[in-house]
Amino acid sequence: MAKKDENKNYKVIAENRRARYDYAIEDDIECGIILTGSEVKSLRTGQSNIAESYASVEDGELWLTNAYIARYDPAKTWGHEERRRRKLLVRKKELSRLWNATKREGMTIVPLVMYFNDRGLVKLKIATAKGKKNHDKRATEAKRDWDRQKGRLLRENS
Repeated sequence: MAKKDENKNYKVIAENRRARYDYAIEDDIECGIILTGSEVKSLRTGQSNIAESYASVEDGELWLTNAYIARYDPAKTWGHEERRRRKLLVRKKELSRLWNATKREGMTIVPLVMYFNDRGLVKLKIATAKGKKNHDKRATEAKRDWDRQKGRLLRENS
């Protein structure tokens, strides 16, 4: 049987690995993001960071705040601000669900991964999450350590 062609356009740009440690992820959504041309060029070179960013619902729109996209030097005249607010594109039903989660249930909207999809468009995976307490973080860390140790023991005995 022939091997499937890998998707050449799919590429992870930035990942927020700390989010899974600090938050208990409830539900995730893929959304689009409105960018300028110089921002997309900069993302193609992989110069971005979403670790300290967050999303919020304001005036019926979803906004990504504090995401870093480096300046693109060849676009000096028509460049962009590195940490400007960027509008996220979601359906109205998803937007109302996100608004309910943040306002009524006290959850946070956290960006997880920014990537180019199979069509070459920039997408952002966001999640509704609850903040973990210190004891929850310790429990997660202990479970991860035990899983790692269990894997080592199984490899040694095999």
